Amino acid sequence: NGNAGFQQVLERLESDPVCQRLSLKSFLILPFQRITRLKLLLQNILKRTRPGSEEEVQATQAYDALEKLIKDCNENVQRMKSTEELIYLSQKIEFECKIFPLISQSRRLVKCGELTALDFNNLSPKWKVTSRPIYLHLFNDCLLLSRPKE
Repeated sequence: NGNAGFQQVLERLESDPVCQRLSLKSFLILPFQRITRLKLLLQNILKRTRPGSEEEVQATQAYDALEKLIKDCNENVQRMKSTEELIYLSQKIEFECKIFPLISQSRRLVKCGELTALDFNNLSPKWKVTSRPIYLHLFNDCLLLSRPKE
């Protein structure tokens, strides 16, 4: 979005009849769609092969390899989504000191959301609800609490 030249070239390419007016995103998704269609095709082939035949063995091997490929693709997509979440969060959160690297290959965001702070008043044994929001960011390896910049 920040590169106007790239946007112009992309718009020109996407409007080209050769691309059939498809967006770049659809070209990026197309290989994944083909892989899942191949899985369905192999399932149908396996249904129609004679049990114990060489064709069944080969189709089963191909199916298993395709299953592994699909699993790897899904894991990589999840890893990329997780990294994108960390990058987005890193851009939003400002640390007073930069000793905590938020973006890490092994770190992923498990849950996040807004909380209401409860302050305990030492003078009376009652909880006081504050109106200042606090945000919880639960990662697989740490818990981060943040608040909006005043």
